[in-house]
Amino acid sequence: MPKRTYQPKTRRKAKTHGFMKRMQTAGGKKVLARRKAKGRKKIAISVRKTK
Repeated sequence: MPKRTYQPKTRRKAKTHGFMKRMQTAGGKKVLARRKAKGRKKIAISVRKTK
């Protein structure tokens, strides 16, 4: 059986879809505003640091 194509990386995901990336564009700011207005618990992806 072949290897699965999606090998997720938390850091890469955050760099692409994270809060800082969203804040860089006008559209991204609108995304965050919409999610805040809806009352989302998480408005953007964040990297959790594990000990």
